[in-house]
This record gives sequence, structure tokens and C-alpha cells, in this order.
Amino acid sequence: MTEATIQANETTIPMLPCVSVDDTVAFYEMLGFAVTYRQAKPYVYLALSMSGFHLHFTGAPKDLDPAKEAGGCCLVMVDAVAPYHAAFTAAMRAAHGKVLATGQPRITRYRPGASRFTLVDPSGNSVLFIQRDEPMELEYGGSKELDGLARVLDSARILREFKNDDRAAYRTLTSGLRRHGEKAPAVDRALALAALIEVATALGEPERIEPLLEQLRAIALTGPERRRVSEELTVVEGMALWRDGA
Repeated sequence: MTEATIQANETTIPMLPCVSVDDTVAFYEMLGFAVTYRQAKPYVYLALSMSGFHLHFTGAPKDLDPAKEAGGCCLVMVDAVAPYHAAFTAAMRAAHGKVLATGQPRITRYRPGASRFTLVDPSGNSVLFIQRDEPMELEYGGSKELDGLARVLDSARILREFKNDDRAAYRTLTSGLRRHGEKAPAVDRALALAALIEVATALGEPERIEPLLEQLRAIALTGPERRRVSEELTVVEGMALWRDGA
């Protein structure tokens, strides 16, 4: 008698807590998901699908507070995250006239070249879309191959894109400019200021932007350096439009 062998054709489907069936269905249908099963009684069970993956939901514990965003989490590994972010933000604009960038539910912002973003649903679940070729290890505090302000910039990138902590990124950049600004190359100072402008925009604190722009304008840059910084400021412009729902 031969032993049975495991066939490598498994499918994993996450089961996330659901506080409100109606709110959950409305959110995910708005994004383009299809409801494949829906049941509210005698217990909650909801199945949704999009493209090649599925999300299932069951009743939430009575003490689950969606505002704490401590429900469940699901990783969706994809070849490229940008098309998903573009599709979801377009769907939000079509349904609400703006991107749901703050509060709950919401979508985190996407910077060109980033490898992930997050959907937060009405029950406080997080669905993370992650690019398959994303580096497996992160060096919090910035890459050890860098130093000074360049390392600070890398640390702020990780805080923004992997921890979704814009406030910490702002503090890191501000502190880094104070410590390393005088000795740093002009282009690194300019990039740090551009990053601060982007984070201030994301935080909805426009009063911080003009003083940062004044400092940025005072830095002498070469043509290639100015183009590099301009690319960062283009991201800022896109961020403002994204946040305002234009």
C-alpha cells in the first residue's frame, strides 16, 4: 500500500470578523468585489470574491471595536500593486466623489515605486496588497549601507510605506534635518524637505508646507538634482489631489 502524497494545489481563504453585513457588502461591492454567499441568520457568513482571490467573513466578537482596527488581517500577494490601488481609488471617487483617505473605511496612499498599500474595511479589518518581489527584510531605522540624512530618508520611507505612520515619519525627518542638515549634500536636504511636504499634505496640515517650500527654494541644486526633487514634488501634487478627491 502506497502512502498518499500531498498535492501542491491548496487554496487558503481568510475568515475575517464582520460587524455589519450591510456595511461590509456595500464597501466591498463598491470596490468591485462580487458577493458569492450572504447569510445574516442564524449566524453571519459572507463570501466575497474579486479576480483570483476570496474573502470570507463571520460574526464578530461582541467586544470588537472597529475603531481600534484590531479585527483581522489578510495579505494579498500580487504581481503589481499599482493597478489595484488605481482601480480602488477610481471606484471610491465614482461612488463618493472622493477617495476615502482618512477615517474608516479607507485606503492608504500609494507612492510610485512602493510595494504595498492597505484597505481598512468597516469592521476594522486590514487587507494588505503586497507586491510579490517586495524585499523580505526591512531595516527599521534605515539601511545600514547608508548614513547621515540619506539613512534618515530611508527610515522615513519605511515608516510611511510599511507602518503607515506619517506622524513618526515627520518626526524622523525633522530630527534628521536638525542633526545632519548642515553636513548633508544639498540634494539630500532638498529630498528631506520634499518628503516633509508630502507627509504634511498626507496629515492634512497645509500650514506647515509654505515654510518648508521656502527652505527648499533656497537650496542650490544642479539640473539633474532639481529634476529628482521635482519628481518628489510631483508625488506631493498627486497626493494633494488624491486627498482632496479631485
